[in-house]
Amino acid sequence: MRKIILVNFITLDGVIQSPGGPQEDTSGSFQWGGWVAPFGDDILHKKLTDVMNQPFDLLLGRRTYDIFAAHWPHYDDAIGKKFNSAEKFVVSHHDIPLPWQHSTLINDDVVAKLQALKKTDGPDLQVYGSSQLIQTLLKHQLVDIAHLWLYPVTIGSGKRLFEDGTLPGSWKLTDATPTSTGVILTTYEAAGALHTRAIEAKPPSAEELERRKKVLAEDAKS
Repeated sequence: MRKIILVNFITLDGVIQSPGGPQEDTSGSFQWGGWVAPFGDDILHKKLTDVMNQPFDLLLGRRTYDIFAAHWPHYDDAIGKKFNSAEKFVVSHHDIPLPWQHSTLINDDVVAKLQALKKTDGPDLQVYGSSQLIQTLLKHQLVDIAHLWLYPVTIGSGKRLFEDGTLPGSWKLTDATPTSTGVILTTYEAAGALHTRAIEAKPPSAEELERRKKVLAEDAKS
């Protein structure tokens, strides 16, 4: 069974838009593209190489597919060869042209088709960018592994990794490596339901009970 694996560069405030360059994705008047470039080092390069040395197909949203399809066919370096030879599964709401070789469109019954795709024989499915697609994957608990590479920057606006599609859940940290430039390379595996419990040792005070009643009353009014 295939796994769906997120590979995302992410800021401290959760933005994943346009990490690679100023013109990569300017939608929403985004002005801060290219925020990963100042933080490259050998540790990050090795991690990316390790991830891409695993057999993989690509699962992409339409906008990220367009970005990649306009870029990678013109590159014959190690990453370009990997991306160009991989099978690409492209999720879109519309019937769109797919000029990049080895591309297959998924534009109806998306969740059912992704569930079926995971059950087929083949390499794991790596997801880059694709913020809108990620919301669907998270909403339906289709993500198995998340490589989240956390950059020491904040942007304040832009497409974020965890938005409205995110469900409560637990994640198991399987790797965390700091780089020389302050990036933290983390890997998480989906670990099922979210479990909660109170940390207080004593029964709640009268003041605490009153505070809770006030919060419930305010919520009921809103």
